[in-house]
Amino acid sequence: MTEEKTTSMKGARYLAEAFKALGVSHVFFMDAILRPTLVEMEELGITRILAHSEKSAAYMADGYARVSNRVGVCMAQSVGAANLAAGLQDAFLHRAPVVALTGRKEPMLRYRNAYQEVAHTPFFSSVTKASMDIAEARELPHLLAQAFRMATDGSPRPVHLDLNGLGGEILEKGDVPSPTFPDAALGCLPVHRPVAPKPMIEAAAARLCVAERPVMVVGAGAIQAGAHAEILAFAERCAIPVATSLGGRTIVPTTHKLHIGTVGTYSAPTGNQLVYEADLVIYIGCHAGDQPTNNYTVPRQGGAIIQIDLDGQEIGRNYPGVTGVWGCPRQAVADLDAAVSPKESWKTFATHAARRIALWRGEMEPHLSSDATPLRVERLCREISDALPENAVLVADTGYSGIWTATMLDLPHKGQSYLRAAGSLGWAFPAALGAQCGAPDRPVVCFSGDGAFYYHLSELETQSRWNIPVVTVINNNSGFGQGTPKVASFYAGRSGGSPEEINRFGPTDFRAVAKDFGVDGYRVERPEDLGPVLKAAIAARRPALIDVVTDIHPRAPEAWSPPSA
Repeated sequence: MTEEKTTSMKGARYLAEAFKALGVSHVFFMDAILRPTLVEMEELGITRILAHSEKSAAYMADGYARVSNRVGVCMAQSVGAANLAAGLQDAFLHRAPVVALTGRKEPMLRYRNAYQEVAHTPFFSSVTKASMDIAEARELPHLLAQAFRMATDGSPRPVHLDLNGLGGEILEKGDVPSPTFPDAALGCLPVHRPVAPKPMIEAAAARLCVAERPVMVVGAGAIQAGAHAEILAFAERCAIPVATSLGGRTIVPTTHKLHIGTVGTYSAPTGNQLVYEADLVIYIGCHAGDQPTNNYTVPRQGGAIIQIDLDGQEIGRNYPGVTGVWGCPRQAVADLDAAVSPKESWKTFATHAARRIALWRGEMEPHLSSDATPLRVERLCREISDALPENAVLVADTGYSGIWTATMLDLPHKGQSYLRAAGSLGWAFPAALGAQCGAPDRPVVCFSGDGAFYYHLSELETQSRWNIPVVTVINNNSGFGQGTPKVASFYAGRSGGSPEEINRFGPTDFRAVAKDFGVDGYRVERPEDLGPVLKAAIAARRPALIDVVTDIHPRAPEAWSPPSA
């Protein structure tokens, strides 16, 4: 704690100055919460983004945190607490540092059937590291610093602060005696992380040296640690193929000869096949949950595994007998690289993997270059890949948006980033707005299906009001495309019936909707028009939406599973 003062300060001013000290540039909120504090923030240059729902505010803070590696802040009054908690699920699953603030009724109104009041802690307990109650303004210096410390330390995740007063007004009016402000370092992910001990590095090196076909599987933890250069150097020197979880995409360029794609349930067939063929898997900052392991079948149970992670609780959680390396992934990879000598068999396996990937890419090329109308989504992905600047941030929604972008959309430049929903449909658009606030000098492109975009299309007004230059691309097929074949199969053998009622809707002209909100709108129905429209919209650096009419029937690549799975 720094900058001691001898005079007291009102809670509203303290909160604003503490956020400023922590490097918070934006707060995302739903009225009515901390109104006097928001007024104080204006004087200090903190941007206050009013959203149209609590979930949107949480998603914005999440996107801001992921792209900037700083703590995202979201806020809502008491009655909006449940909605705000629901919006933290993605940040929790992805391990993004977010601090959420809510108001609550004062103590004398609790447990007395107070209007719109329910207990908040149960809502937040499963989507935060901690849910802490702040009853008095004098608690703010300690608990605000602790919330930011917990959000960023170890495995980052959200933290919740419940403030006394429906909109936190009791704390705002209270006095903070001799206020001290949090250390600025607490406002972002740590620069210095625990170092993996030498014996662990040596054990990992010994296990790697007996392998003939090693691969890496890299996750979001490596991205957060900034291990891009170390992993690429390790891969290139030792000729070790690199697969990623969705959260680990862009750790190496996706067109690199050693990149074998995503692995797990959102994988093209070759990614899973090659990881399964490996005789050693090196997990780096990857939690090895059911999605990146295709329900714990890739790699096979009992296989040789090295697991490098900053969070020791993740090491060996889902696979037995791992060789664990507990510490900073960036440092650990560099040390492991220095401790091993490449083997000829590693180069042979890497060459085999590259040939398999090239063959699969060749098989997909007719779809990627298809001139069919309505457009195939593969062609949409190709055009986005070609249009994205070298420093672009691509934000993708969940479901088919995640699968399409993970398998068909290349990110060939080292300066590009990929943010994806960890499961909450509709996350991408608000998250993209938050990401643009967190990286104002980088072009941000959002990839969303129409079904996902309906969730928060009201945030077009927020985008227009703040002139946020995100380009949103809508894969508009008038339905939930991912489930179309399954729904049709349930109707097999029945006479009559309306499967369209289950997962089809629209059609909607989102271009017109965007223009009504003051956002530049485009509609693309021909493949040859898409590239020029994308490039022009991205270059304009204005709020824009591109409504692309696509075919609902083409299937995204399906993940390969072992025969016994």
